[in-house]
Amino acid sequence: MMRAWILPMLLVLSGSAVAAGRLFNGSPGTATAILLAFLALAGVSSPLVFPRSIGAEEAQRRSALDGRPVVFWRPGCKYCIRLRIRLGRGARQLHWVDIWRDPAGAAAVRAANDGNETVPTVVVAGRPHTNPDPEWVRDQLSPSA
Repeated sequence: MMRAWILPMLLVLSGSAVAAGRLFNGSPGTATAILLAFLALAGVSSPLVFPRSIGAEEAQRRSALDGRPVVFWRPGCKYCIRLRIRLGRGARQLHWVDIWRDPAGAAAVRAANDGNETVPTVVVAGRPHTNPDPEWVRDQLSPSA
């Protein structure tokens, strides 16, 4: 779990250091803008942006019942962030599995991607799709989901 927070913590610490330097140079406005930018980057790269993750087995079980896709992701992945942001509210309809928290999820991604942990990997109707277009993923959501 700690690994998921390394990048956001580094961004906050770096932003704080750069902002402190600007503040001591007499530029409080610039310091504030820099700190806010780094905090925004830390927020986007943190696990907080994503819906609550569940285990791979539970996600696959739920997907079999309701037909909704399963998304395997990891914190800090720019393609996962792109998918999450472009899906908007629709992201909450998917089952999200953090492969850094769930070894079974990581194994499922490796099995689908020739041994690589390439994310996002979206499983729709039992078929994996690596880094699919967010519009395509949105189209896979049923209207009743």
